[in-house]
Amino acid sequence: MADVLITEFMHEPTAQALIADFGAHWDPELWCKRAELLDRVADARAIVVRNATQVDVELLDAAPKLRLVARMGVGLDNIDVAACRARGIEVCPAVGANAVSVAEYVIATAMILLRGRAYYATPEVIAGTWDRPRYGSGLELAGRTMGIVGFGSIGQVVGARARGMEMKVIAHDAMLPEDAPAWKDAARVDLDTLIEKADVVTLHCPLLPETVDLIDAARIARMKPGAVLINSARGGIVNEAACAAALRSGHLGGAALDTLKVEPIDATARELFAGLDNLILTPHVAGVTRDSNRRIAEVAAANVRRVLGAPAG
Repeated sequence: MADVLITEFMHEPTAQALIADFGAHWDPELWCKRAELLDRVADARAIVVRNATQVDVELLDAAPKLRLVARMGVGLDNIDVAACRARGIEVCPAVGANAVSVAEYVIATAMILLRGRAYYATPEVIAGTWDRPRYGSGLELAGRTMGIVGFGSIGQVVGARARGMEMKVIAHDAMLPEDAPAWKDAARVDLDTLIEKADVVTLHCPLLPETVDLIDAARIARMKPGAVLINSARGGIVNEAACAAALRSGHLGGAALDTLKVEPIDATARELFAGLDNLILTPHVAGVTRDSNRRIAEVAAANVRRVLGAPAG
C-alpha cells in the first residue's frame, strides 16, 4: 500500500513527481470508491484531496498512520478538522493558490450579467437579427459598488480587481479584526448594509451552521432592484428557491452560482432554475483553471514533503 494517496484530479506533473518520490497512489475517482479508499488509507501517511473526498471519522479510524490531509483548495467542509486535530493529523489547505482564478470568475460573471443578454447574441446575429437597443441596454462595472461577503485571501483579491475596474468596494467579515490592514482598501460594513448598497454581491465565506441560507428570501428582497448575486463559495449559503424566484420576478438582475446545495445538481434545483436566462451555472470551477491547478497541486505537494520528509531511497 502507498504512503501517499491522491484521491481526486491533480496537476499531472506534480502528481507524477509524488508517485516517483513516494510511490504515491493516484486515482482521480478514488473519492467515490469508498470501500477501496478505506482499504488503501490504512497504510497512508498523507492523503491529498479536493472537496469531494469525505475525510470523516470513518476514514480517520481506518487510517492509523495518517499524519497529513493536504487540501487542494481552501474550503474544509468535507474534512472533520476537529477529529483530525484530536488525532494529531495536520490539515493543510492551499490558501490563496486559487484566489486569482476565483477573482477573475467573479469579475467576468459580473460583467456578463450587468451587460444583460449582450454576450448571448451570437445565434440572433448569425440569423440576421441586429437588435442593438435590446443588447445595448446593459450596465458598466465602473462607478458601481461591489459588496464582498467574506474578506479573506480570496475576497481581498476580488476587491483589488474590482477597484481596478473603478468600482467602490464594501465588505463584511465578522472574523477579520477592525484594525486589519485589508480594511484600508474597502469600506467595512455590516451584512445588511452591504446587501442594501451593493450592485454586485459576491460570497467568499465558509459554509458553517451560521451561514446556511445566509442569503435568504428576506435578504434578497433587500438587495437593489437589478443587482447581481455571485456565489463561488459554497452551496447552501444561498437559498436557491429564493434566488430563483427573484430571478424570475426580475428583482435580481442576474446570478452566477458556481456552487449548489447538492452537487451535481439534483431534480429540485433543476426544476427551480429551468428556463432562467439571467442565470449562469457552473460546476464548482470558479477556482479551477490550469494555472490554479498547478499552484494548488504544488502547495499540496510541498506540504507532503514537509510533513513526511525526504522520500526514502
